[in-house]
Amino acid sequence: MEHDFWQERWAQGQIGFHLEEVNPYLQRHWSSLELESASRVLVPLCGKSLDLLWLVAQGHAVLGVELAEKAVEDFFSEQGLAAEVQVRGAFRIYRAGNLELWCGDFFALTAVDVADCQALYDRAALIALPLELRERYVRHLAQILPPACKGLLVTLDYPQEQMDGPPFAVAADEVRRLLEPDWQVQALESLDVLGENWRFLKRGLTRLDEAVYRLCKRQ
Repeated sequence: MEHDFWQERWAQGQIGFHLEEVNPYLQRHWSSLELESASRVLVPLCGKSLDLLWLVAQGHAVLGVELAEKAVEDFFSEQGLAAEVQVRGAFRIYRAGNLELWCGDFFALTAVDVADCQALYDRAALIALPLELRERYVRHLAQILPPACKGLLVTLDYPQEQMDGPPFAVAADEVRRLLEPDWQVQALESLDVLGENWRFLKRGLTRLDEAVYRLCKRQ
């Protein structure tokens, strides 16, 4: 799971994780966070997700972080957006209106960078990482995000021995083990979605559950 892995996936168009629609869990549950409309939202490992535009349409300022520059450039090109580009520290920042995509290593992000982020949205970050990097990712979030930050987390769970990730299986007990030291965690929804995902059926999975959690960072 080195940087080259994701760069190659994007270069070769192996992006089955990309959705061609706004995530329905985001639409269904985002309002439960009860955020001010102008709140700034951190979206780690954002790819070229259409969820970014949906969040901007709700009035939010959005800070997406993505390693692969091709994903960032494709996003602005496909959406017909002209981006201002600047370099800041370890990141190349693409900005259009209330949307900023920071191209670079998520782990280079600092508390200063996200000091005004009142919210977190993670649909594809936690499940993209193997266990050792999941643990590092969660620790880094806890270190940089401000107290009382709220979040929405979407995960997948399946018998890990039936398929190599990514996406990786992250069960409810692991979500709580990883997050509860620093976050209040509330399960909102869990659905069996195997029948709707033929590519996972073809890979031999016998179960595929999606789960949604509401998060609130402890003071």
